[in-house]
Amino acid sequence: MIPILLAAIAASLPLTSGHIAIWHPSMYGFNVTDKTFDYDNRPVVPLMDMPFQQWWFHNHLAYPPNPGDIFELPAGKPATAELACNRGATSFFAGSEGGDIRSGDDPCPGSPPSEYHTTGIDDVKGCALAIAYESDVSKIQPEDFAVFSVNQTCVWHRFTDFQVPARMPPCPEGGCHCAFFWIHSPDSGGEQIYMNGFKCGVTGSTSEVAIAKPQVPRRCGADPDHGKPDAVPGNCTYGAKQPLYWLQKERNNMFDDYYAPPFYNDLYNFRDGAQDDIFEDSYPNGIPQPSPEQTIVPTPVNGGAANPTSVPSSTAASTSTNGPLPSARGFRRSDTHAGNGVPTRPHKPYTQARKLR
Repeated sequence: MIPILLAAIAASLPLTSGHIAIWHPSMYGFNVTDKTFDYDNRPVVPLMDMPFQQWWFHNHLAYPPNPGDIFELPAGKPATAELACNRGATSFFAGSEGGDIRSGDDPCPGSPPSEYHTTGIDDVKGCALAIAYESDVSKIQPEDFAVFSVNQTCVWHRFTDFQVPARMPPCPEGGCHCAFFWIHSPDSGGEQIYMNGFKCGVTGSTSEVAIAKPQVPRRCGADPDHGKPDAVPGNCTYGAKQPLYWLQKERNNMFDDYYAPPFYNDLYNFRDGAQDDIFEDSYPNGIPQPSPEQTIVPTPVNGGAANPTSVPSSTAASTSTNGPLPSARGFRRSDTHAGNGVPTRPHKPYTQARKLR
């Protein structure tokens, strides 16, 4: 009797509480509900321990946006996105299962911050927008996305500004594809990643210089929670960087431990705002090979020339992960699925990990 009663209560709970997604008609899966798939695959559902097809674009490629629905990226200006636990909390509430539940700038009306995996504004870890200059979504691979904007206070606000680099080149005929990425703090809920893909286009472009081939980010910022009080600038990835693909069965580029997540902030050299050094001519003198011992830090320029700068060798005493290479920080676990770096350590107990509703 008790299990039946609990099931009835769970079924009656609104779907307004929960994780976070970007919401816009340009996104893949904009109209997906908890009934569309044989599992709950709403845009807000987190991604973890999944095969590639299931986590890539949130398995929403068969649910594309309508022709003409494009998220505009004004070069040199902010692009304002709406982030929320439910579509009903956004300007696009029409058609949502709960109707209009908007509450100003609150991304998750009626829910505490733990519902979007944070203990407070000081515990948010940032999110990112990435772009692939390809109109055919079937051709895009994880390595094609380059992060072009980061908001380090994400996901605290419903209305979230993403600064667009002034030198963003125009998209090809048919437009570009973008994606929203987020990894939250380990302090509030189980570890996972978030990804929502959408059609996008650059407006007001004044440059034809392409974005450089994105590289795997490296852990190089100060990390006092794990015994690394100082940043190691020589160990950073500079220039265009890939998003952080973590904790999946396939195609990871991050192999950090379950309780030491990678973030879209200074820890991985994702500075707040527009990523202005992502273009092919941003480093005309080249980029030194990053390593914990590297003492040369490159200086980005816009089409000119610059000399790299040196950093004290003492700051190169820390180590980091470098994509698929083993981490020298001691955070990579040995108990992983063979070849994919997914920790097999059980998720946090139900009392610590938040349940989807």
